[in-house]
Amino acid sequence: MIPGFASRRRFSDLSEQEVLALAISSEEDDARIYRQYAEHLRADYPASAAVFDGMAAEEDGHRQMLIERHRARFGEMIPLIRREHVAGFYARKPVWLAQNLTLAAIRAEAQTMERDAENFYLAAAARTQDAATRKLLGDLAAAEKGHETRAQELEAANLTEEARGDEDRAAHRQFILTWVQPGLAGLMDGSVSTLAPIFATAFATQDTHTTLLVGLAAATGAGISMGFTEAAHDDGVISGRGSPLKRGIASGVMTTVGGLGHALPYLIPDFWTATVIAMIIVFVELWAIAWIQNKFMETPILRAVTQVVIGGALVFAAGALIGGG
Repeated sequence: MIPGFASRRRFSDLSEQEVLALAISSEEDDARIYRQYAEHLRADYPASAAVFDGMAAEEDGHRQMLIERHRARFGEMIPLIRREHVAGFYARKPVWLAQNLTLAAIRAEAQTMERDAENFYLAAAARTQDAATRKLLGDLAAAEKGHETRAQELEAANLTEEARGDEDRAAHRQFILTWVQPGLAGLMDGSVSTLAPIFATAFATQDTHTTLLVGLAAATGAGISMGFTEAAHDDGVISGRGSPLKRGIASGVMTTVGGLGHALPYLIPDFWTATVIAMIIVFVELWAIAWIQNKFMETPILRAVTQVVIGGALVFAAGALIGGG
């Protein structure tokens, strides 16, 4: 038997009072989640925070209605039953995950929360033979549907086109600062800094296996170094660049990828075939970096080409000359 599952009850085994108690605790949990979202968004996205404040208030209102219904039918004592006590009941993500969710992800999660609750209650009502229980579950499904409609009304009232545009631009800027900028820096470092040791080894030894080992070591070492450096040098609090863990991952992974691009061709036993393919990959890498700089960082294409392609070509030439000498 799987630990923790023996004590979980099936929804079909719950009494009407327990179903009502479950609905009350679920509304309370959802209100807390919406308030957590609001607090997370308030500093950077005040209009969206106001939407979630309103949705939390809606959940509080429905919870009060459910409590009044329970008081009228079953008295003051509400059974202690929560989502985790019921097998198959929809789950919610831990509220601390809000710290790692983007604005778009939070909006989507809120829509999913309401939709999941509505679908669950509709499915439960369809399986229920007792008329009173069916009505109760149907009322709960209608309430969840009302939440979704009310959320749209709150969004229309608080999140104007101008406010949404401002928040979307802020979210895009945060994406650039947290993921694109450190990832691009890593890709540039991995692609350019490993050129000299890889091609110097290649032309000095003309041994694909040795060149591959040097390339793997250079790419991996550079990735680890860049990742830790990015994560450690700025916690993101003052700069607003976001989570140091995310930036470290973006920088480390892209540095490794940049180095591996022209190291992996040396898996091919023939030296000149591997070298020609590696040179083609270097050319593609450098132009890809220039394109990313132009598209996401708004660097003029001529400047991006000068910085990356010409600089990379000089590093490659240095490595080839040192190895060939």
